[in-house]
Amino acid sequence: MIPREIIDEIVFRNDVETVIGSYVTLKRAGSNYQAPCPFHSERTPSFTVFPATKSFYCFGCGAGGDVITFVMRAENVDYVDALKILADRAGISIPEDDSGKDVGGVSRKRLYELNLAAAKYFRECLYDAELGREAMAYLRDSRQLDMSTIKHFGLGYSPNNFWALTNKMTSLGFSEEELIAGFLCKRSQKSGKLFDLYRNRVIFPIIDTSGNIVAFGGRVMDGSEPKYLNSSDTPAFKKSRHLFALNYAKKHCAERMILCEGYMDVIALHAAGFENAVATLGTAITPDQARIFAKYTKKVVICYDSDKAGQNAANKAMRLLGEVGIDVRVIKLSGAKDPDEYIKKFGADSFKKCLDDSKTGFEFKMDKILGEHDISMSDERIKASVEICSMIADVSNNVERDIYIQRAATVLGVPVESVRSDVERIRRKKLNEYRSKQSKDALLSIKNIGDRVNADAAKYVAANDSEENILAMMIIFDEYRHDVAEGKIDLKADDFVTSFGRKVFEILCELERSPEGYSRAVLGQYFNIDEISRLEKIEVNRRQLTRNDREVFDACIKNLKAEKQNGADLGGQELLRMLRQKRAEKQEG
Repeated sequence: MIPREIIDEIVFRNDVETVIGSYVTLKRAGSNYQAPCPFHSERTPSFTVFPATKSFYCFGCGAGGDVITFVMRAENVDYVDALKILADRAGISIPEDDSGKDVGGVSRKRLYELNLAAAKYFRECLYDAELGREAMAYLRDSRQLDMSTIKHFGLGYSPNNFWALTNKMTSLGFSEEELIAGFLCKRSQKSGKLFDLYRNRVIFPIIDTSGNIVAFGGRVMDGSEPKYLNSSDTPAFKKSRHLFALNYAKKHCAERMILCEGYMDVIALHAAGFENAVATLGTAITPDQARIFAKYTKKVVICYDSDKAGQNAANKAMRLLGEVGIDVRVIKLSGAKDPDEYIKKFGADSFKKCLDDSKTGFEFKMDKILGEHDISMSDERIKASVEICSMIADVSNNVERDIYIQRAATVLGVPVESVRSDVERIRRKKLNEYRSKQSKDALLSIKNIGDRVNADAAKYVAANDSEENILAMMIIFDEYRHDVAEGKIDLKADDFVTSFGRKVFEILCELERSPEGYSRAVLGQYFNIDEISRLEKIEVNRRQLTRNDREVFDACIKNLKAEKQNGADLGGQELLRMLRQKRAEKQEG
Protein backbone atom coordinates (compact mmCIF):
# COMPACT_ATOMS: atom_id res chain seq x y z
CA MET A 1 0.00 0.00 0.00
CA ILE A 2 1.09 3.57 -0.66
CA PRO A 3 1.82 5.34 2.67
CA ARG A 4 -1.14 7.25 4.04
CA GLU A 5 0.74 10.54 4.30
CA ILE A 6 1.61 10.31 0.59
CA ILE A 7 -2.05 9.68 -0.34
CA ASP A 8 -3.21 12.66 1.70
CA GLU A 9 -0.56 14.87 0.10
CA ILE A 10 -1.57 13.74 -3.41
CA VAL A 11 -5.21 14.59 -2.76
CA PHE A 12 -4.31 17.90 -1.09
CA ARG A 13 -2.30 19.02 -4.14
CA ASN A 14 -4.96 17.98 -6.66
CA ASP A 15 -8.07 20.12 -6.29
CA VAL A 16 -11.04 18.12 -7.53
CA GLU A 17 -12.40 21.02 -9.62
CA THR A 18 -9.01 21.64 -11.25
CA VAL A 19 -8.42 18.01 -12.15
CA ILE A 20 -11.96 17.42 -13.43
CA GLY A 21 -11.80 20.77 -15.23
CA SER A 22 -8.93 19.40 -17.33
CA TYR A 23 -11.30 16.74 -18.69
CA VAL A 24 -14.56 18.67 -19.06
CA THR A 25 -15.60 22.32 -19.17
CA LEU A 26 -17.00 23.23 -15.76
CA LYS A 27 -19.44 26.07 -15.23
CA ARG A 28 -20.14 27.72 -11.89
CA ALA A 29 -23.49 26.78 -10.33
CA GLY A 30 -23.67 28.59 -6.99
CA SER A 31 -20.95 27.21 -4.76
CA ASN A 32 -20.54 24.14 -6.98
CA TYR A 33 -19.69 23.41 -10.62
CA GLN A 34 -21.64 21.61 -13.33
CA ALA A 35 -20.83 20.01 -16.69
CA PRO A 36 -22.16 17.36 -19.08
CA CYS A 37 -21.17 14.04 -17.54
CA PRO A 38 -17.94 12.60 -19.00
CA PHE A 39 -19.16 9.07 -18.21
CA HIS A 40 -22.45 8.99 -20.12
CA SER A 41 -23.95 10.92 -23.03
CA GLU A 42 -26.24 13.80 -22.13
CA ARG A 43 -27.11 17.29 -23.32
CA THR A 44 -28.42 18.73 -20.04
CA PRO A 45 -25.65 18.79 -17.40
CA SER A 46 -26.31 16.49 -14.45
CA PHE A 47 -22.67 16.14 -13.36
CA THR A 48 -21.84 18.21 -10.28
CA VAL A 49 -18.52 18.95 -8.57
CA PHE A 50 -18.63 19.87 -4.87
CA PRO A 51 -15.47 21.80 -3.89
CA ALA A 52 -16.56 21.92 -0.25
CA THR A 53 -16.46 18.12 0.08
CA LYS A 54 -13.82 17.63 -2.66
CA SER A 55 -16.14 15.24 -4.44
CA PHE A 56 -18.33 14.84 -7.52
CA TYR A 57 -21.60 13.14 -8.36
CA CYS A 58 -23.65 12.62 -11.52
CA PHE A 59 -27.39 12.66 -10.90
CA GLY A 60 -27.86 10.96 -14.27
CA CYS A 61 -25.67 7.85 -14.21
CA GLY A 62 -24.77 7.74 -10.49
CA ALA A 63 -20.99 8.03 -10.90
CA GLY A 64 -19.43 9.70 -7.89
CA GLY A 65 -16.52 9.92 -5.50
CA ASP A 66 -13.39 11.98 -4.98
CA VAL A 67 -10.57 13.08 -7.28
CA ILE A 68 -8.98 9.61 -7.12
CA THR A 69 -12.22 7.91 -8.12
CA PHE A 70 -12.67 10.36 -10.98
CA VAL A 71 -9.25 9.51 -12.43
CA MET A 72 -9.97 5.80 -11.99
CA ARG A 73 -13.08 6.19 -14.15
CA ALA A 74 -11.68 8.69 -16.64
CA GLU A 75 -8.45 6.77 -17.28
CA ASN A 76 -9.81 3.25 -16.68
CA VAL A 77 -7.14 2.47 -14.11
CA ASP A 78 -7.10 0.97 -10.64
CA TYR A 79 -6.69 2.84 -7.38
CA VAL A 80 -2.89 2.71 -7.28
CA ASP A 81 -2.44 3.81 -10.89
CA ALA A 82 -4.88 6.67 -10.34
CA LEU A 83 -2.73 7.82 -7.43
CA LYS A 84 0.36 7.61 -9.63
CA ILE A 85 -1.26 9.79 -12.30
CA LEU A 86 -2.20 12.38 -9.71
CA ALA A 87 1.22 12.14 -8.09
CA ASP A 88 2.92 12.83 -11.43
CA ARG A 89 0.56 15.74 -11.95
CA ALA A 90 1.51 17.25 -8.61
CA GLY A 91 5.21 16.42 -8.80
CA ILE A 92 5.06 13.96 -5.90
CA SER A 93 7.35 10.92 -5.80
CA ILE A 94 5.78 7.63 -4.72
CA PRO A 95 8.29 5.43 -2.87
CA GLU A 96 9.25 1.95 -4.00
CA ASP A 97 8.38 -1.16 -2.00
CA ASP A 98 10.90 -3.55 -0.46
CA SER A 99 11.46 -5.36 -3.78
CA GLY A 100 12.59 -2.15 -5.47
CA LYS A 101 9.55 -2.00 -7.76
CA ASP A 102 7.01 0.76 -7.99
CA VAL A 103 4.04 0.20 -5.71
CA GLY A 104 1.27 -1.53 -7.67
CA GLY A 105 3.31 -3.52 -10.25
CA VAL A 106 3.85 -2.38 -13.86
CA SER A 107 3.38 1.37 -13.96
CA ARG A 108 1.94 3.48 -16.74
CA LYS A 109 5.18 5.47 -16.87
CA ARG A 110 7.17 2.26 -17.38
CA LEU A 111 4.91 1.24 -20.27
CA TYR A 112 5.41 4.66 -21.86
CA GLU A 113 9.16 4.01 -21.73
CA LEU A 114 8.67 0.52 -23.16
CA ASN A 115 6.50 1.75 -26.02
CA LEU A 116 8.96 4.50 -26.89
CA ALA A 117 11.83 1.98 -27.03
CA ALA A 118 9.71 -0.39 -29.17
CA ALA A 119 8.75 2.45 -31.54
CA LYS A 120 12.43 3.34 -32.02
CA TYR A 121 13.21 -0.30 -32.76
CA PHE A 122 10.35 -0.61 -35.29
CA ARG A 123 11.57 2.58 -37.00
CA GLU A 124 15.14 1.26 -37.18
CA CYS A 125 13.84 -1.92 -38.80
CA LEU A 126 11.88 0.06 -41.40
CA TYR A 127 14.89 2.21 -42.30
CA ASP A 128 17.23 -0.80 -42.53
CA ALA A 129 18.02 -1.13 -46.24
CA GLU A 130 17.75 -4.93 -46.20
CA LEU A 131 15.38 -5.74 -43.35
CA GLY A 132 12.84 -3.02 -44.14
CA ARG A 133 13.05 -3.12 -47.94
CA GLU A 134 9.62 -4.71 -48.50
CA ALA A 135 7.87 -2.52 -45.90
CA MET A 136 9.42 0.68 -47.25
CA ALA A 137 8.41 -0.27 -50.79
CA TYR A 138 4.86 -0.87 -49.58
CA LEU A 139 4.66 2.57 -47.96
CA ARG A 140 6.48 4.50 -50.70
CA ASP A 141 5.22 2.74 -53.82
CA SER A 142 1.90 1.03 -52.98
CA ARG A 143 0.62 3.68 -50.57
CA GLN A 144 2.47 6.59 -52.21
CA LEU A 145 3.68 8.16 -48.97
CA ASP A 146 6.69 10.46 -48.97
CA MET A 147 9.43 10.23 -46.38
CA SER A 148 8.29 13.34 -44.51
CA THR A 149 4.89 11.72 -43.88
CA ILE A 150 6.47 8.43 -42.85
CA LYS A 151 8.70 10.26 -40.36
CA HIS A 152 5.88 12.54 -39.18
CA PHE A 153 3.74 9.59 -38.05
CA GLY A 154 6.72 7.58 -36.75
CA LEU A 155 5.87 4.57 -38.91
CA GLY A 156 7.91 1.40 -38.48
CA TYR A 157 8.21 -2.26 -39.38
CA SER A 158 8.10 -5.43 -37.27
CA PRO A 159 10.40 -8.17 -38.67
CA ASN A 160 9.03 -11.56 -39.65
CA ASN A 161 10.59 -13.12 -36.57
CA PHE A 162 9.03 -14.57 -33.41
CA TRP A 163 11.64 -13.20 -31.00
CA ALA A 164 13.19 -10.09 -32.57
CA LEU A 165 11.34 -7.53 -30.45
CA THR A 166 11.42 -9.71 -27.32
CA ASN A 167 15.19 -10.07 -27.49
CA LYS A 168 15.71 -6.38 -28.21
CA MET A 169 13.50 -5.15 -25.37
CA THR A 170 14.87 -7.57 -22.78
CA SER A 171 18.40 -6.50 -23.77
CA LEU A 172 17.33 -2.94 -22.89
CA GLY A 173 16.28 -4.03 -19.40
CA PHE A 174 12.54 -4.51 -19.83
CA SER A 175 11.06 -7.53 -18.07
CA GLU A 176 8.86 -10.24 -19.57
CA GLU A 177 5.99 -9.09 -17.36
CA GLU A 178 6.29 -5.58 -18.79
CA LEU A 179 6.31 -6.87 -22.37
CA ILE A 180 3.15 -8.89 -21.72
CA ALA A 181 1.45 -5.99 -19.88
CA GLY A 182 2.22 -3.71 -22.85
CA PHE A 183 0.66 -6.14 -25.36
CA LEU A 184 3.90 -6.46 -27.30
CA CYS A 185 4.54 -10.10 -26.52
CA LYS A 186 2.68 -13.19 -25.39
CA ARG A 187 3.72 -16.36 -23.59
CA SER A 188 3.49 -19.63 -25.50
CA GLN A 189 1.24 -22.21 -23.87
CA LYS A 190 3.43 -25.01 -25.24
CA SER A 191 6.96 -23.83 -24.48
CA GLY A 192 6.27 -21.13 -21.89
CA LYS A 193 8.54 -18.76 -23.79
CA LEU A 194 7.65 -15.27 -24.96
CA PHE A 195 7.01 -14.51 -28.63
CA ASP A 196 6.38 -11.27 -30.53
CA LEU A 197 2.77 -10.37 -31.31
CA TYR A 198 3.65 -8.00 -34.17
CA ARG A 199 5.42 -9.87 -36.99
CA ASN A 200 5.95 -8.81 -40.60
CA ARG A 201 3.69 -5.78 -40.32
CA VAL A 202 3.89 -2.07 -40.96
CA ILE A 203 3.63 -0.44 -37.52
CA PHE A 204 1.54 2.63 -36.62
CA PRO A 205 2.37 4.13 -33.20
CA ILE A 206 -0.68 5.43 -31.30
CA ILE A 207 0.21 8.71 -29.57
CA ASP A 208 -1.93 10.43 -26.96
CA THR A 209 -2.50 14.19 -26.74
CA SER A 210 0.40 14.51 -24.28
CA GLY A 211 2.85 12.98 -26.76
CA ASN A 212 3.16 9.56 -25.10
CA ILE A 213 3.21 6.44 -27.30
CA VAL A 214 0.44 4.40 -25.68
CA ALA A 215 -0.12 1.54 -28.16
CA PHE A 216 0.50 0.23 -31.67
CA GLY A 217 -1.40 -0.88 -34.73
CA GLY A 218 0.12 -3.28 -37.24
CA ARG A 219 -0.96 -3.84 -40.86
CA VAL A 220 -0.02 -6.71 -43.16
CA MET A 221 1.41 -5.84 -46.57
CA ASP A 222 -0.42 -8.55 -48.49
CA GLY A 223 -3.94 -9.96 -48.39
CA SER A 224 -3.44 -12.18 -45.35
CA GLU A 225 -5.70 -12.05 -42.30
CA PRO A 226 -6.11 -10.43 -39.92
CA LYS A 227 -5.35 -7.30 -41.92
CA TYR A 228 -4.83 -5.22 -38.76
CA LEU A 229 -3.53 -6.16 -35.33
CA ASN A 230 -4.29 -3.53 -32.68
CA SER A 231 -3.10 -3.31 -29.09
CA SER A 232 -5.52 -4.56 -26.51
CA ASP A 233 -6.23 -2.41 -23.47
CA THR A 234 -3.25 -2.01 -21.16
CA PRO A 235 -2.52 -0.01 -17.99
CA ALA A 236 -1.41 2.81 -20.33
CA PHE A 237 -4.09 2.52 -22.99
CA LYS A 238 -7.83 2.02 -23.46
CA LYS A 239 -8.77 1.94 -27.12
CA SER A 240 -12.31 3.23 -26.52
CA ARG A 241 -10.85 6.47 -25.15
CA HIS A 242 -8.27 7.33 -27.80
CA LEU A 243 -8.35 8.52 -31.40
CA PHE A 244 -5.57 7.97 -33.92
CA ALA A 245 -3.78 11.25 -34.87
CA LEU A 246 -5.71 13.36 -32.35
CA ASN A 247 -2.32 14.56 -31.11
CA TYR A 248 -1.98 16.38 -34.46
CA ALA A 249 -5.63 17.04 -35.29
CA LYS A 250 -6.34 18.89 -32.03
CA LYS A 251 -4.47 21.90 -33.44
CA HIS A 252 -6.57 22.07 -36.63
CA CYS A 253 -10.11 21.14 -35.56
CA ALA A 254 -11.77 24.40 -34.50
CA GLU A 255 -13.99 24.45 -37.61
CA ARG A 256 -14.57 20.71 -37.99
CA MET A 257 -13.01 17.26 -37.69
CA ILE A 258 -13.03 14.38 -40.15
CA LEU A 259 -13.75 10.90 -38.77
CA CYS A 260 -12.24 8.06 -40.83
CA GLU A 261 -12.18 4.28 -40.45
CA GLY A 262 -8.49 3.44 -40.69
CA TYR A 263 -4.94 4.61 -40.11
CA MET A 264 -4.07 4.86 -43.81
CA ASP A 265 -7.09 7.05 -44.55
CA VAL A 266 -6.03 9.47 -41.82
CA ILE A 267 -2.40 9.51 -42.96
CA ALA A 268 -3.43 10.10 -46.59
CA LEU A 269 -5.67 13.00 -45.55
CA HIS A 270 -2.98 14.60 -43.39
CA ALA A 271 -0.48 14.25 -46.25
CA ALA A 272 -2.98 15.99 -48.54
CA GLY A 273 -3.37 18.90 -46.11
CA PHE A 274 -6.44 17.77 -44.13
CA GLU A 275 -4.79 17.69 -40.72
CA ASN A 276 -8.09 17.59 -38.84
CA ALA A 277 -8.64 13.88 -39.65
CA VAL A 278 -8.72 11.15 -36.99
CA ALA A 279 -9.80 7.52 -36.76
CA THR A 280 -11.05 5.10 -34.15
CA LEU A 281 -8.72 2.25 -33.20
CA GLY A 282 -10.01 -0.92 -34.78
CA THR A 283 -13.47 -0.59 -33.22
CA ALA A 284 -16.69 1.26 -33.92
CA ILE A 285 -16.96 4.67 -32.28
CA THR A 286 -17.73 4.58 -28.56
CA PRO A 287 -19.60 7.05 -26.30
CA ASP A 288 -16.24 7.99 -24.72
CA GLN A 289 -14.82 8.88 -28.13
CA ALA A 290 -17.93 10.90 -28.97
CA ARG A 291 -17.31 12.97 -25.85
CA ILE A 292 -13.69 13.47 -26.90
CA PHE A 293 -14.91 14.97 -30.18
CA ALA A 294 -17.24 17.29 -28.27
CA LYS A 295 -14.26 18.55 -26.28
CA TYR A 296 -12.43 19.71 -29.42
CA THR A 297 -15.01 20.65 -32.05
CA LYS A 298 -18.69 21.33 -32.80
CA LYS A 299 -18.83 19.69 -36.24
CA VAL A 300 -17.72 16.25 -37.42
CA VAL A 301 -17.74 15.00 -41.01
CA ILE A 302 -17.95 11.21 -41.17
CA CYS A 303 -15.89 9.74 -44.00
CA TYR A 304 -16.31 5.97 -43.82
CA ASP A 305 -15.96 3.33 -46.52
CA SER A 306 -18.81 3.12 -49.00
CA ASP A 307 -19.54 -0.57 -48.32
CA LYS A 308 -22.45 -1.78 -46.19
CA ALA A 309 -20.31 -2.21 -43.07
CA GLY A 310 -19.02 1.33 -43.43
CA GLN A 311 -22.49 2.77 -43.81
CA ASN A 312 -23.79 0.87 -40.78
CA ALA A 313 -20.84 2.20 -38.77
CA ALA A 314 -21.68 5.71 -39.98
CA ASN A 315 -25.23 5.35 -38.61
CA LYS A 316 -23.89 4.47 -35.16
CA ALA A 317 -21.40 7.34 -35.28
CA MET A 318 -24.16 9.79 -36.21
CA ARG A 319 -26.24 8.69 -33.26
CA LEU A 320 -23.47 8.88 -30.67
CA LEU A 321 -22.06 12.17 -31.93
CA GLY A 322 -25.55 13.67 -32.10
CA GLU A 323 -26.19 12.70 -28.47
CA VAL A 324 -23.32 14.92 -27.32
CA GLY A 325 -24.55 17.90 -29.35
CA ILE A 326 -22.23 17.70 -32.35
CA ASP A 327 -23.34 18.85 -35.81
CA VAL A 328 -22.81 15.67 -37.82
CA ARG A 329 -22.26 15.55 -41.57
CA VAL A 330 -21.61 12.60 -43.87
CA ILE A 331 -19.41 12.72 -46.95
CA LYS A 332 -20.28 10.68 -50.02
CA LEU A 333 -17.33 9.64 -52.18
CA SER A 334 -18.22 8.57 -55.70
CA GLY A 335 -15.75 6.50 -57.65
CA ALA A 336 -13.66 5.38 -54.67
CA LYS A 337 -14.15 3.12 -51.69
CA ASP A 338 -12.30 5.30 -49.14
CA PRO A 339 -10.59 8.72 -48.74
CA ASP A 340 -7.13 7.35 -49.50
CA GLU A 341 -8.23 5.97 -52.87
CA TYR A 342 -10.33 9.05 -53.65
CA ILE A 343 -7.45 11.49 -53.15
CA LYS A 344 -5.12 9.35 -55.27
CA LYS A 345 -7.70 9.34 -58.08
CA PHE A 346 -9.18 12.82 -57.97
CA GLY A 347 -6.87 14.96 -55.82
CA ALA A 348 -7.17 17.12 -52.69
CA ASP A 349 -9.26 19.89 -54.30
CA SER A 350 -11.96 17.45 -55.32
CA PHE A 351 -12.00 15.97 -51.82
CA LYS A 352 -12.32 19.48 -50.35
CA LYS A 353 -15.43 20.00 -52.48
CA CYS A 354 -16.89 16.72 -51.21
CA LEU A 355 -16.28 17.92 -47.66
CA ASP A 356 -18.05 21.20 -48.31
CA ASP A 357 -20.95 19.35 -49.97
CA SER A 358 -21.30 16.85 -47.13
CA LYS A 359 -24.86 16.03 -46.16
CA THR A 360 -26.60 16.22 -42.81
CA GLY A 361 -27.21 12.98 -41.01
CA PHE A 362 -30.90 13.16 -41.89
CA GLU A 363 -30.21 13.63 -45.61
CA PHE A 364 -27.74 10.74 -45.54
CA LYS A 365 -30.21 8.40 -43.86
CA MET A 366 -33.10 9.44 -46.09
CA ASP A 367 -31.01 8.91 -49.22
CA LYS A 368 -30.12 5.45 -47.94
CA ILE A 369 -33.81 4.60 -47.39
CA LEU A 370 -34.80 5.95 -50.80
CA GLY A 371 -32.00 3.94 -52.38
CA GLU A 372 -33.48 0.76 -50.94
CA HIS A 373 -37.02 1.40 -52.23
CA ASP A 374 -38.46 2.18 -55.67
CA ILE A 375 -40.86 4.96 -54.67
CA SER A 376 -42.43 4.95 -58.13
CA MET A 377 -44.29 1.86 -56.85
CA SER A 378 -47.02 2.48 -54.28
CA ASP A 379 -46.15 -0.32 -51.88
CA GLU A 380 -42.45 0.64 -51.89
CA ARG A 381 -43.30 4.29 -51.33
CA ILE A 382 -45.39 3.32 -48.31
CA LYS A 383 -42.49 1.28 -46.86
CA ALA A 384 -40.09 4.16 -47.42
CA SER A 385 -42.55 6.58 -45.83
CA VAL A 386 -42.88 4.44 -42.69
CA GLU A 387 -39.09 4.28 -42.25
CA ILE A 388 -38.59 8.00 -42.88
CA CYS A 389 -41.44 9.02 -40.54
CA SER A 390 -40.06 6.78 -37.82
CA MET A 391 -36.67 8.43 -38.25
CA ILE A 392 -38.16 11.93 -38.06
CA ALA A 393 -40.16 10.98 -34.95
CA ASP A 394 -36.89 10.56 -33.04
CA VAL A 395 -35.96 14.23 -33.59
CA SER A 396 -36.68 16.21 -30.41
CA ASN A 397 -36.35 19.75 -31.80
CA ASN A 398 -39.72 20.99 -33.12
CA VAL A 399 -38.30 23.29 -35.81
CA GLU A 400 -35.84 20.68 -37.02
CA ARG A 401 -38.57 18.06 -37.10
CA ASP A 402 -40.89 20.34 -39.11
CA ILE A 403 -38.17 21.00 -41.69
CA TYR A 404 -37.61 17.27 -42.11
CA ILE A 405 -41.36 16.66 -42.45
CA GLN A 406 -41.59 19.16 -45.30
CA ARG A 407 -38.50 17.69 -46.97
CA ALA A 408 -39.89 14.15 -46.72
CA ALA A 409 -43.26 15.22 -48.11
CA THR A 410 -41.58 16.77 -51.15
CA VAL A 411 -39.40 13.74 -51.85
CA LEU A 412 -42.23 11.23 -51.35
CA GLY A 413 -44.75 13.31 -53.27
CA VAL A 414 -47.39 13.28 -50.51
CA PRO A 415 -49.15 16.08 -48.55
CA VAL A 416 -47.19 17.61 -45.70
CA GLU A 417 -50.06 17.03 -43.25
CA SER A 418 -50.06 13.32 -44.02
CA VAL A 419 -46.38 13.03 -43.11
CA ARG A 420 -46.84 15.22 -40.01
CA SER A 421 -49.80 13.08 -38.87
CA ASP A 422 -47.79 9.86 -39.24
CA VAL A 423 -44.80 11.35 -37.44
CA GLU A 424 -46.90 12.53 -34.49
CA ARG A 425 -48.64 9.15 -34.26
CA ILE A 426 -45.29 7.38 -34.11
CA ARG A 427 -44.02 9.88 -31.55
CA ARG A 428 -47.05 9.26 -29.29
CA LYS A 429 -46.53 5.51 -29.54
CA LYS A 430 -42.82 5.78 -28.68
CA LEU A 431 -43.59 8.19 -25.84
CA ASN A 432 -46.13 5.79 -24.33
CA GLU A 433 -43.67 2.92 -24.60
CA TYR A 434 -41.00 5.06 -22.93
CA ARG A 435 -43.33 6.13 -20.11
CA SER A 436 -44.39 2.54 -19.53
CA LYS A 437 -40.78 1.44 -19.28
CA GLN A 438 -39.91 4.38 -17.03
CA SER A 439 -42.79 3.56 -14.68
CA LYS A 440 -41.68 -0.03 -14.43
CA ASP A 441 -38.04 0.94 -13.93
CA ALA A 442 -38.98 3.57 -11.36
CA LEU A 443 -41.06 1.10 -9.35
CA LEU A 444 -38.27 -1.43 -9.36
CA SER A 445 -35.72 1.26 -8.55
CA ILE A 446 -37.78 2.49 -5.60
CA LYS A 447 -37.47 -0.88 -4.00
CA ASN A 448 -33.86 -1.44 -5.10
CA ILE A 449 -34.62 -4.47 -7.28
CA GLY A 450 -31.62 -5.28 -9.45
CA ASP A 451 -29.22 -3.36 -7.20
CA ARG A 452 -25.76 -4.63 -8.19
CA VAL A 453 -23.91 -2.83 -5.40
CA ASN A 454 -26.19 -3.86 -2.55
CA ALA A 455 -27.99 -7.05 -3.52
CA ASP A 456 -29.77 -7.22 -0.13
CA ALA A 457 -31.42 -3.80 -0.52
CA ALA A 458 -34.56 -5.09 -2.25
CA LYS A 459 -35.10 -7.78 0.36
CA TYR A 460 -34.69 -5.51 3.36
CA VAL A 461 -36.22 -2.24 2.21
CA ALA A 462 -36.85 -0.43 5.48
CA ALA A 463 -33.65 -1.70 7.09
CA ASN A 464 -31.60 -0.58 4.10
CA ASP A 465 -33.09 2.92 4.31
CA SER A 466 -32.02 3.16 7.94
CA GLU A 467 -28.56 1.79 7.14
CA GLU A 468 -27.98 4.33 4.37
CA ASN A 469 -29.01 7.21 6.63
CA ILE A 470 -26.71 6.02 9.42
CA LEU A 471 -23.74 5.49 7.12
CA ALA A 472 -24.26 8.82 5.36
CA MET A 473 -24.26 10.70 8.68
CA MET A 474 -21.17 8.78 9.83
CA ILE A 475 -19.39 9.86 6.64
CA ILE A 476 -20.51 13.48 6.90
CA PHE A 477 -20.13 14.08 10.63
CA ASP A 478 -16.86 13.25 12.37
CA GLU A 479 -18.48 13.22 15.81
CA TYR A 480 -20.98 10.47 14.93
CA ARG A 481 -18.26 8.31 13.36
CA HIS A 482 -15.97 8.85 16.35
CA ASP A 483 -18.59 8.12 19.00
CA VAL A 484 -19.73 4.94 17.21
CA ALA A 485 -16.16 3.70 16.71
CA GLU A 486 -15.30 4.36 20.36
CA GLY A 487 -18.42 2.61 21.63
CA LYS A 488 -20.05 5.77 22.96
CA ILE A 489 -23.08 5.03 20.77
CA ASP A 490 -24.61 1.59 20.92
CA LEU A 491 -24.24 0.42 17.32
CA LYS A 492 -22.37 -2.66 16.12
CA ALA A 493 -21.75 -4.42 12.82
CA ASP A 494 -24.19 -7.18 13.82
CA ASP A 495 -26.99 -4.60 13.89
CA PHE A 496 -26.69 -4.19 10.11
CA VAL A 497 -28.85 -6.32 7.87
CA THR A 498 -27.30 -5.93 4.42
CA SER A 499 -23.81 -7.26 3.78
CA PHE A 500 -22.82 -4.04 1.99
CA GLY A 501 -23.97 -1.86 4.87
CA ARG A 502 -22.11 -4.05 7.33
CA LYS A 503 -18.92 -3.85 5.25
CA VAL A 504 -19.09 -0.06 5.04
CA PHE A 505 -19.74 0.26 8.76
CA GLU A 506 -16.80 -1.96 9.70
CA ILE A 507 -14.38 -0.09 7.41
CA LEU A 508 -15.53 3.33 8.61
CA CYS A 509 -14.95 2.26 12.20
CA GLU A 510 -11.62 0.60 11.36
CA LEU A 511 -10.35 3.78 9.68
CA GLU A 512 -11.62 5.96 12.52
CA ARG A 513 -9.73 3.85 15.09
CA SER A 514 -6.51 3.78 13.05
CA PRO A 515 -3.62 6.06 14.10
CA GLU A 516 -4.08 8.18 10.95
CA GLY A 517 -7.85 8.45 11.37
CA TYR A 518 -10.59 8.41 8.73
CA SER A 519 -9.94 9.76 5.22
CA ARG A 520 -12.13 9.66 2.13
CA ALA A 521 -8.95 9.34 0.04
CA VAL A 522 -8.20 5.79 1.21
CA LEU A 523 -11.65 4.33 0.54
CA GLY A 524 -10.45 3.16 -2.88
CA GLN A 525 -8.30 0.56 -1.09
CA TYR A 526 -11.46 -1.10 0.21
CA PHE A 527 -14.23 -0.40 -2.31
CA ASN A 528 -14.58 -0.54 -6.08
CA ILE A 529 -15.69 2.53 -8.04
CA ASP A 530 -19.35 1.49 -8.09
CA GLU A 531 -19.37 1.07 -4.32
CA ILE A 532 -17.69 4.44 -3.85
CA SER A 533 -20.31 5.99 -6.16
CA ARG A 534 -23.01 4.52 -3.91
CA LEU A 535 -21.38 6.06 -0.85
CA GLU A 536 -21.29 9.42 -2.62
CA LYS A 537 -24.95 9.04 -3.56
CA ILE A 538 -26.15 8.38 0.00
CA GLU A 539 -24.01 11.27 1.25
CA VAL A 540 -25.41 13.69 -1.36
CA ASN A 541 -28.97 12.58 -0.57
CA ARG A 542 -28.42 13.07 3.16
CA ARG A 543 -26.86 16.53 2.74
CA GLN A 544 -30.00 17.67 0.94
CA LEU A 545 -32.06 17.08 4.11
CA THR A 546 -32.47 19.87 6.63
CA ARG A 547 -32.16 17.79 9.80
CA ASN A 548 -29.06 15.74 10.55
CA ASP A 549 -28.89 16.18 14.31
CA ARG A 550 -28.25 13.55 16.99
CA GLU A 551 -31.99 12.93 17.46
CA VAL A 552 -32.32 11.91 13.82
CA PHE A 553 -29.19 9.75 14.02
CA ASP A 554 -30.47 7.95 17.13
CA ALA A 555 -33.88 7.45 15.51
CA CYS A 556 -32.28 5.77 12.49
CA ILE A 557 -30.33 3.44 14.78
CA LYS A 558 -33.50 2.61 16.69
CA ASN A 559 -35.36 1.85 13.47
CA LEU A 560 -32.55 -0.37 12.20
CA LYS A 561 -32.43 -2.39 15.39
CA ALA A 562 -36.20 -2.78 15.34
CA GLU A 563 -36.06 -4.09 11.79
CA LYS A 564 -33.29 -6.51 12.74
CA GLN A 565 -35.26 -7.73 15.75
CA ASN A 566 -38.38 -8.24 13.64
CA GLY A 567 -36.46 -10.36 11.18
CA ALA A 568 -36.04 -7.56 8.61
CA ASP A 569 -38.10 -9.57 6.16
CA LEU A 570 -40.76 -7.01 5.40
CA GLY A 571 -39.17 -5.86 2.16
CA GLY A 572 -40.98 -8.38 -0.02
CA GLN A 573 -44.30 -7.78 1.76
CA GLU A 574 -43.97 -4.02 1.45
CA LEU A 575 -43.17 -4.33 -2.26
CA LEU A 576 -46.26 -6.50 -2.74
CA ARG A 577 -48.32 -3.91 -0.88
CA MET A 578 -47.00 -1.14 -3.10
CA LEU A 579 -47.75 -3.10 -6.25
CA ARG A 580 -51.34 -3.69 -5.05
CA GLN A 581 -51.70 -0.02 -4.14
CA LYS A 582 -50.38 1.00 -7.54
CA ARG A 583 -52.88 -1.31 -9.25
CA ALA A 584 -55.75 0.02 -7.14
CA GLU A 585 -54.83 3.64 -7.92
CA LYS A 586 -54.75 2.83 -11.61
CA GLN A 587 -58.22 1.23 -11.45
CA GLU A 588 -59.64 4.19 -9.52
CA GLY A 589 -58.13 6.60 -12.06
